[in-house]
Amino acid sequence: MADDDSNPPSQPGQPPRHRAVPSGRFARAGAFGRLAGGVAGGMLAEGARRLASGERPRLGDLILTPGNAARVADRLSHLRGAAMKLGQMISMDAGDLLPPELQAILARLRDQAYRMPPAQLDKLLRAEWGPDWRRRFRHFEAAPMAAASIGQVHRATLPDGRVLAIKVQYPGVQASIGSDVDNVATLLRVSNLIPPSVDLKPLLEEAKRQLAEEADYRREADRMRSFGERLAGDPRYVVPAPEPSLTTSLVLAMDYIPGQPIEALVEADQATRDGAMTALIQLVLRELFEFGMMQTDPNFANYRWQAETGRLVLLDFGAARDVPAETAASYRRLIEAGLAHDRDRIREIAVETGFLGERAVAAHRPAVDRIIAAIDDTMAKAGPFDFGDRAFVPVVREETRAMIADRDTWHVPHVETLFVQRKISGTALLCARLKAKVDIRGLAAEAIGAEIRL
Repeated sequence: MADDDSNPPSQPGQPPRHRAVPSGRFARAGAFGRLAGGVAGGMLAEGARRLASGERPRLGDLILTPGNAARVADRLSHLRGAAMKLGQMISMDAGDLLPPELQAILARLRDQAYRMPPAQLDKLLRAEWGPDWRRRFRHFEAAPMAAASIGQVHRATLPDGRVLAIKVQYPGVQASIGSDVDNVATLLRVSNLIPPSVDLKPLLEEAKRQLAEEADYRREADRMRSFGERLAGDPRYVVPAPEPSLTTSLVLAMDYIPGQPIEALVEADQATRDGAMTALIQLVLRELFEFGMMQTDPNFANYRWQAETGRLVLLDFGAARDVPAETAASYRRLIEAGLAHDRDRIREIAVETGFLGERAVAAHRPAVDRIIAAIDDTMAKAGPFDFGDRAFVPVVREETRAMIADRDTWHVPHVETLFVQRKISGTALLCARLKAKVDIRGLAAEAIGAEIRL
């Protein structure tokens, strides 16, 4: 498939435009090559401008210009697949800690809305379902109702009237995962955002494995079915059921479940917002301590809200992964120490389990202790935890400033911890967006069978 750049990205308020996904190895490599060339040209122009004004620009400043941010975002969103997915993951995990220019790149990745041209979509579905695939449906909506990093979703109606959501994977995604991850990592290295001393290899290898699992739609169907069985008796959640007869490794067919974007809850009353986020946090705790399996992608688009039923619609189980017993045990010990307000123990466990690096704590012990104290003081307040009260955030941000600047002590936690923490942090971010008030300490104590110490 040719690398077609003929269509620019959609503007806000406009429908998404067609843009063919480059599916061949050489096409995708060429796309990264053109990205590098465009970034280099932008660097030369910006460097000349700054030198002419008497400045001595740093390499990172030249790379992360607004023009280069636009180039990177546009190219990665065109490639989709692992390239775009990895960018979204970084954005969700470390948004507040990244340079503003890189935040802009990643924010644009979350908002891009390209879709496959009809001919490319038809070619893929012919390969998966056969040349007469349209006869399987009473109606198949050619325009996708959603487009994401790995695939796009279409609504379809079966002859018996059952409505399905059909997720179709972009061509070339599975075969390009390894090279895409390596290319994005190279961009991070070249931009000097990651110190050479930080060993990214274990994280990158795990990212490749995780993305390969996400690209296997039969596996996702199994995980969806498993979550549906576990939550069948709880009226607060609804999980689509997969349709096996139409599901392949590249196409996932499931029940179409109506609902509003989860952010629509911002207009709901306080009690409704609190109830919905209490249900979501309880689900995270059950995943960690009961299921031994967690959906680790907290992207807001993976949740929908049914105002008429008060239920959370859970979508996208590609990132569902088993949680090792030792990882769950680490979080259990950390919660126990937090409930006991044992700040020294919190710090010790954070180092033992890899949440914090030993060198970073040794070099910045007072700052670490102030961060722990700020969070503990906030959590110890009477009543539900108010996610809308962000008073402790500036304290944490200020105390971490020196730690982030000290690149010699940067530390990469164990990959299993990173994936679980990603879900926890993303859930907290959604609760903050909705200004929910939730009895965090009570829920955590119940989840691990502990007592709350006042």
